[in-house]
Amino acid sequence: MMELNHSKSTVRGKNVIITGATSGIGFAAAKELAKRGANLGIVARNREKANEVKSQLKAIAGENAVVDVFLADMASLPSVRQAAADILEKWPKIDILINNAGAMYMTRKMTAGGVEMTWAVNHLSPFLFTNLLLDRLKESGHARVITTASHGHKMAGKGIRFDDLSAKGHYSFPQSLFGGATRRYGETKLANIMFTAELGRRLEGTGVKASCYDPGLVATNFNQDNGMLARLTMAVMKRFSRTPEKGAETLVWLADSDEMNVSNGRYYRDMQRTIPSVPAQNEDAAKRLWTISEEQTRQ
Repeated sequence: MMELNHSKSTVRGKNVIITGATSGIGFAAAKELAKRGANLGIVARNREKANEVKSQLKAIAGENAVVDVFLADMASLPSVRQAAADILEKWPKIDILINNAGAMYMTRKMTAGGVEMTWAVNHLSPFLFTNLLLDRLKESGHARVITTASHGHKMAGKGIRFDDLSAKGHYSFPQSLFGGATRRYGETKLANIMFTAELGRRLEGTGVKASCYDPGLVATNFNQDNGMLARLTMAVMKRFSRTPEKGAETLVWLADSDEMNVSNGRYYRDMQRTIPSVPAQNEDAAKRLWTISEEQTRQ
């Protein structure tokens, strides 16, 4: 993680909500933001794990540091709604929202609400969560929404299959095993970038900026629950991976950077604005995605 005079940090005293903060990139970012004096709200599925992380963050930032735990299963839209309600009740101000939680499923799984799981966790939940907290963000004057995307969005080279949002075709033979799952993951990461672009357009003039970033290939516990083949593949990839701290560097920079350094609705890598794939630049598709996402999150 880059060196910084923490006393000059712009996030000192700001209220930061972060999902997926109990491991990997999210935990690395939370530790650095705690060092810089941010007030943290960590959103996690497991209360015990979240409380362990809370203790570690307080050990870093001091016992008087603000670290609140909010529970949410990002595969459940009702759970996301409840977490947002809990945050709005407890936090009168939100300065930064970080949508970092993510997953990839090697087999096609559906949520209790009938949504394909990778799509629900990686796209619909952050879409809903952001919109539920957006008015509170606007009230802060100068707020930010940061979403963890990925270079993997380029695996969806033909864009999002709007005619197959339940991903039946992705997991059918012969696209099973890694082919269908990785392309589906790529679609959700593409959705993160398109969501950010459309959100940025909608936020013009509000004082809130939206951005997303590619953390690079990072050595985390990602994809460890998808069987032996997935674990072996990730073990090999880890040999060529960044540390979680390096992966979190751009995320922390987006949260703590001077207002003039961050463009609204854009995609970043290594603290530099980067051009995503051609499908990610399709404004009409981004508008369509927004409309469909609104429909899917009304349930």
